[in-house]
Amino acid sequence: MLIAVTGATGFVGRHVAALLVGRGHTVRGLVRRPGGTKLLQSLAVAPIAGDLRDGAAIATLLRGADAVVHLVGIIVESGDATFQAVHVDATRRLLAAARDAGVARFVYMSAIGARDEAGATHYHRTKWQAEESIRASGVGHAILRPSFISGPESAPIRTLARLHRWSPVVPLFGDGRFPMQPVWIEDVALAFARAAENAAIGGAFELGGPAVLCYKEFVRAIGRAAGHPRPLLRVPLTVARAAARAFDMLGPAAPLTSDQLQMLVEGSATPANAIESTFGITPLPFEEGLRRYLGSGAT
Repeated sequence: MLIAVTGATGFVGRHVAALLVGRGHTVRGLVRRPGGTKLLQSLAVAPIAGDLRDGAAIATLLRGADAVVHLVGIIVESGDATFQAVHVDATRRLLAAARDAGVARFVYMSAIGARDEAGATHYHRTKWQAEESIRASGVGHAILRPSFISGPESAPIRTLARLHRWSPVVPLFGDGRFPMQPVWIEDVALAFARAAENAAIGGAFELGGPAVLCYKEFVRAIGRAAGHPRPLLRVPLTVARAAARAFDMLGPAAPLTSDQLQMLVEGSATPANAIESTFGITPLPFEEGLRRYLGSGAT
């Protein structure tokens, strides 16, 4: 198959693109920066220069493609890269171009918690709006909603590992009982590959790891894997929320935003985990994955 990938240089994208190439597919990736071109070439992915505002680049990316895997997303707004622009408007442009190009499969990365409710974060509402556009498009599709993704490029895990290594204590928000179901990056990549390959996989599917754990257990597991477990210092949620509101003004430099804190507190566990039932993947346990990239103590 010829498969087009957006976000191919990102955390999830580079794993998905490399896996697709390894499974014998021809892969094209949309890339905005020269450094990204070198990365894609090292993965044997054909780079297409441009972004999702560039109609000509999108047309080149999709020409003759059998499927598109759409992974572009942001977790913090910056300038004109808003949740509306990136999640909703760009997805609609890509969908329209996919229909025009006769692309048969559209695979999208959404998120657990995506919904259209007044109390939802802007991130989750715009992910849901993108999903709705896909469902209404008439293009064969699969929407994948991963829980928290664990892997070597995970910035939150790396940050917590550094805190365990260098700080006498590690902050814990609230009581730390927020449910999580971390899922290994390679398991997520395999699910996306199988969704692109198999037209019988249609609809929306949640992806989680093999076990639900609370945020406190998540933080402690990172400390153990990093080899420097530290005591946890509880930070009341009122204090954490006030700090996050102040950090909101920093944009992409913010260590924590109000939306990110809300999503953490809401939790990201899934009772409808499709990783085994739909995709036939036996998910890697969280701590085993951590040991693969934190076991040496490197952070």
